[in-house]
Amino acid sequence: MKRLKRSITLVAFLALISSVAFANGLNLNGLGARAVAMGGAFVGLADDYTAVYWNPAGLAQLKKKTFGISGSLIIPSQTYKSPLASEAVKAESKIYPAGLIGFYFPASDKLTLGIGVYTPSGLGSKWKGSEIYGMDYELLSFIGVLTISPVIAYEINEQIMVGATLNLNYGMFSISRWAGLQAVPFPPFLFNMGQYEEDSTGWGVSGTFGLLVKPSDAFSFGLTYRTASKISMSGDASIENISALGASTKTEFERKVTSPMWFAAGIALKPTDKLTFTADAQYTNWGKLDELETEFTDPTWGAVDGTLKLDWVDKIQWRFGLEYLLSKWALRAGYYYDPAPAPDKTFTVLMPQFDYNAITFGFGYASNGFLLDFAAEYLMGKDRDVAPYPSGVLFPENNPGLHTMSIWSFEFGLGYGW
Repeated sequence: MKRLKRSITLVAFLALISSVAFANGLNLNGLGARAVAMGGAFVGLADDYTAVYWNPAGLAQLKKKTFGISGSLIIPSQTYKSPLASEAVKAESKIYPAGLIGFYFPASDKLTLGIGVYTPSGLGSKWKGSEIYGMDYELLSFIGVLTISPVIAYEINEQIMVGATLNLNYGMFSISRWAGLQAVPFPPFLFNMGQYEEDSTGWGVSGTFGLLVKPSDAFSFGLTYRTASKISMSGDASIENISALGASTKTEFERKVTSPMWFAAGIALKPTDKLTFTADAQYTNWGKLDELETEFTDPTWGAVDGTLKLDWVDKIQWRFGLEYLLSKWALRAGYYYDPAPAPDKTFTVLMPQFDYNAITFGFGYASNGFLLDFAAEYLMGKDRDVAPYPSGVLFPENNPGLHTMSIWSFEFGLGYGW
């Protein structure tokens, strides 16, 4: 059953980490066209409707009823060259949407209430199984998270604001892949496990707490703390040929997934009325994802060890942005560095992790309470040459070889205050 354990552990690993991946890999850590155009360095500024995500304290700056909506189209380009292949293969082209919608109103001169709904996680990957395995199996992943955040923000005085949200997180995940080969000892041969498929959904709760200090119009400082969240996932899984080894083809399952803690600090400098500089350091407690476990309902699956040690490490993103005002128009640009938390041994084509250098740019228009924003973002992933497992390991759990990734993202935003 050793190979069976390895197969199920691997697919559980893919599902689990995909359910909470919001800072690297197949997703961007950023919402709102204005914030994205400024490199996602927005924690110390947080002065529009996207502050519900970046720093809820910033919503105390909204002194009118405010409605905003922002949507993005994310276009990844991923390749993989196996050590056994003569040339690289490319993932199928797909466009993934994400976005945010929010409404806020001043309940008093100092108190702002509202709600935001947004997608902090999304995307996936799709490949031709014949190009990866040499067999015509479906090979894809889909990840989605929808967060509903009622929010409260309070202006303690003209210099200090605080805010908090309750985050209701709904996770969706599906995966299809080859389940691999099972070594059968008597008589000794390799048994093809066939297609693996899984669909799961679940809910989790977290909170976001923000502080914004603004001693003058020329300088502000922000802190944001998003708590870890336990997401209770459940769904159905199947392995095409597992019944030949005495197990049921399908089973239900449950898993507890930890969405890691996120902490960010940011500043905004305004040397002139027209120019603003921003900078953020954003820390994610990825090391919390050291071990993951799946509980299968069927006893023939439940006996399989679904625990996997990931060895992920905590990482810090560094983000920088600027905005220059031209009457009713604004020009924006930014840069950020996003390091990968996962080591080579957990790297797969369905859940790639890269060190990203990203450049961003965009523009905005504001008039009579109306806001229009556009942003473009290009992420340059550092090539990863994933080493094979040590000799003697017949079935590695990663995808050894050369992996590349680049991502284009385009974001549009509309807002209105009255």
